[in-house]
Amino acid sequence: MSAVAPVAVPAAPQPVTETDDLQAQARAWIEHQPSLPRPGGGDTLLRWQALAHIAARDLCLAKVLEAHYDAQAILEELGTATPDRDRLGAVWAAEGPAATLRFDRASGTLSGDKPWCSGASWVDHALVTVRDDGRSRLFLAPVRRTNVSFLPQTWQATGMARVPSGTARFDQVPAIEVGAADAYLQRPGFWHGGAGIAACWFGGASALAEPLLHNARADEPGTVAGLLGEIDLALSPCASLLRELAALIDAQPELPHQKEIVRARSVVERAATLTLDRVGRALGPGPMCMDPAHARRWADLTVFIRQSHADRDWQHLGNLMHREGRAWTL
Repeated sequence: MSAVAPVAVPAAPQPVTETDDLQAQARAWIEHQPSLPRPGGGDTLLRWQALAHIAARDLCLAKVLEAHYDAQAILEELGTATPDRDRLGAVWAAEGPAATLRFDRASGTLSGDKPWCSGASWVDHALVTVRDDGRSRLFLAPVRRTNVSFLPQTWQATGMARVPSGTARFDQVPAIEVGAADAYLQRPGFWHGGAGIAACWFGGASALAEPLLHNARADEPGTVAGLLGEIDLALSPCASLLRELAALIDAQPELPHQKEIVRARSVVERAATLTLDRVGRALGPGPMCMDPAHARRWADLTVFIRQSHADRDWQHLGNLMHREGRAWTL
């Protein structure tokens, strides 16, 4: 079995700056690549290849840009005009006890707290969800130079540390509703977008493993060659599965393909977890401690793949398979 093929990118530019200023890199990127093909529009694989390419370069940059391009796709799918394409967007949809955000119909404003806001203090606008009488409503709100404050002290991560995240506190921020109640969760693109995250994980894991492809010890009988073989056995099927899934989504964009997407995300997450372990076994602690790019990628990927629902996704997949009752065939 051969190594995973290099990621092809659809006219994706390199950022015009090599600065470590992540916000500047993200804005430079969208200036030259204002949009990506929409999931289900016929070029889903090109979209995922671009996301994987960005993630292989920098997982924090991929985190910011994936959310930006996801916001564009959501607005298009729900029939709402997209803000100026040079404006950086985000999707803040985390819920839980810390989410106290509410929409006041009389004033047309949002007030309250929203946790897990990636890109907080950077982005120009955000799509934010609000729970209202057990239903999910989606709003588009300006968040730069408005009555939104951020509580960065809630973000103590080492991995993904360069993506400012934490709780956003809204104080009568004007917002417009996007789509009907629950439309955000019920649209097929909700699941299609989740598969794009797996493409980012794949790109990050592939880049983490790449030094082994050029390690002289992998050309000799021994442990390093065996560990590289294990990584290939994990990543190559991921690439095949993502290509197959992209074709399925493009062929039937009106369907969510929930089972197939949960499966693909889970397979990629497991492959990334294996890659983290096998690369560490093969290279030892040296690159983690002495190579800043490798160390950063290691820490970032460890945190990023926890966006997976892990065992809950496997349980959900098992439930879906049981209800379908169809055996595995070629």
